[in-house]
Amino acid sequence: MSVPYETAAYEPSESPESPEEHLARLLGRALNSFELPDDTLRRLDCALAHDGSLHSAHHSAGLHRETYRHTWLLADGSALTLWELVHNTTPGSEPQHEVYVDEEELRAATARLPLPADTPDFELPVLAQLSPIAAPRHTYVPDGSADHARRLLRRAENADRPGAEMAALLATAAAHQITQAFGRPARAGRAGLSFSLYEHAFLLRGGEEISLWEVEHTATPDGRHMCEVYASEDAARRAMERRAAQIS
Repeated sequence: MSVPYETAAYEPSESPESPEEHLARLLGRALNSFELPDDTLRRLDCALAHDGSLHSAHHSAGLHRETYRHTWLLADGSALTLWELVHNTTPGSEPQHEVYVDEEELRAATARLPLPADTPDFELPVLAQLSPIAAPRHTYVPDGSADHARRLLRRAENADRPGAEMAALLATAAAHQITQAFGRPARAGRAGLSFSLYEHAFLLRGGEEISLWEVEHTATPDGRHMCEVYASEDAARRAMERRAAQIS
C-alpha cells in the first residue's frame, strides 16, 4: 500500500541540529555520498538553516521505500535541496540510504529498486514544490553580523531605540545586508539639513529575517550628525519628519 506523505512518520534527531550537523548525519548514512559534486558540498558550507521532511512512502510485501527532502538556506539567499532515498530491497532487508542532488536522479534510482510489479510509479506530490524555507528578501553577507548589530544599537541616540529583546535576537545574526532607502522628509527645514535612511537587514540562524532602520541626520541644534535606530521603516520616516519640523 502507499502511505500518504502527510501521515508517514519522519524521525528527526532528538535535539535540534545545526545545518552542519544535519548535513554530516545525512552524508554519513548515505552509501553514495562520495558521488555528490564538490560544488554542491562547497555551497553547503555556508548553510544558515535547514529543513528535513518526508516526501513520499510506499510499503508493499514487506518491502518499503521512502524519500525525504532536505533543504538548506544559504547565506546568499538561495536554497539547496538534496533528496534522500531509503529502502530495504537489498539482501538482509537492512535499510539502505542514498542521496541525490536532483529529482531526475531520484526517479532513476527509485525505478531501479526491485519492488513488486504493482508498485506505482514514483511521482512528486504537488505540495513538495513548496520550499520548506522561504527565500530571503535580501542578498546577505556573513561577515561579523552579530557584532554589526551590537555596534548599530550602541551608537543609536534615540530613547525609543530597540531594546534588550531585539539585541538578544540579533545576537544570533548569521549574515546581514545594508541598503540605503531614498526619500526626503516633507519639510526640508533649514538650508543644509541632511537626512539619510538605511535598512540593516539581518538573517538569523533559524532563517528569520529582521530589519533595523537607521536615520542619520544633522537636525540637531549645532548641526552635528546624529544616529537614530528604529524597528520599522514607518517609525524611522516619522522620526525624520518630526526632526525636520523641530529644527525648521
